[in-house]
Amino acid sequence: MAELKNDRFLRALLREPVDVTPVWMMRQAGRYLPEYRETRAQAGDFLSLCKNRELACEVTLQPLERFELDAAILFSDILTIPDAMGLGLYFETGEGPRFRKIIRTEADVAALPVPDAASDLDYVMAAVKEIRGALAGRVPLIGFSGSPWTLATYMVEGGSSKDFRHIKQMMYATPEVMHALLDKLAQSVTGYLNEQIRAGAQAVQIFDTWGGVLSGPMYREFSLKYMAQICSGLIREHEGRRVPVILFTKNGGQWLEAIADAGADALGLDWTTDIGDARRRVGDRVALQGNMDPSVLYAPPARIRAEVETILAGFGEGNGHVFNLGHGIHQFADPEHARVFVDAVHELSARYHSHKA
Repeated sequence: MAELKNDRFLRALLREPVDVTPVWMMRQAGRYLPEYRETRAQAGDFLSLCKNRELACEVTLQPLERFELDAAILFSDILTIPDAMGLGLYFETGEGPRFRKIIRTEADVAALPVPDAASDLDYVMAAVKEIRGALAGRVPLIGFSGSPWTLATYMVEGGSSKDFRHIKQMMYATPEVMHALLDKLAQSVTGYLNEQIRAGAQAVQIFDTWGGVLSGPMYREFSLKYMAQICSGLIREHEGRRVPVILFTKNGGQWLEAIADAGADALGLDWTTDIGDARRRVGDRVALQGNMDPSVLYAPPARIRAEVETILAGFGEGNGHVFNLGHGIHQFADPEHARVFVDAVHELSARYHSHKA
């Protein structure tokens, strides 16, 4: 593999000195880019795009052609694992993901296989290898997965949900069934991320999109416990350097101390958590990633720069900050405003780093 020319993202995740704060955006390859929409139309549909290694590589690289980002993230979907378990993933226009088979009973859970990531999800690994080759050491590649709890919500609800009625019923009424499902998913995610690392991912992120819908005790028992299990089973050294792990629980700011004990190198923050407060609470243990409200990108450039400066000042001087949005970039964001954001992070952050990397 080519030598890494820009490693500030990996260094920041390990709280090592950098010259400027690194930045990337969740969903940076997506619908806000006209070139992405063209490639998706060429693929025919979203899943076909995910499963075509050349096109998945193309859309992964598209934002890097526009912006001076410090990392690329694999173009895929968090629901590849349930799909590989035989649930029949499909997408309804305007409705989001759906499954042809829904998990509701102990027998349903018992019948689920733990996928073999190398064979059952070979198209993902093919995309990782293709992207690593095409990046040629330009920036690191991030692999990712959904958390067991988040994957389970889609599998039990059958798709997106507003009230999480079925999965919370399972959790409270038959917790042993819920734990059996989550354990299978934790095994699956561990194998999936390790296979991504073997294929070339240089850092991995676990997206716990729906952990924040739980109460504190339920979060620890049904979400965080399984993310900690995954962290303990991941490959942490590959190709001669550490492979950092990022945990991101949306709406999880109240549990940062517990999340920091789960074994990851960095925690993702959404915009509802003050980054200075987060650093005071856990910044001596983990790096922090985040956390600008994606809606700021609707504002004029001067307002975007001001918000970047506010967050940089909130974190303060020193190491351990990866700048990001607090969630995925919105599809209606102006790409030129995304450029203002990325450039502002690099320009305004240099004075917060006394050591040149």
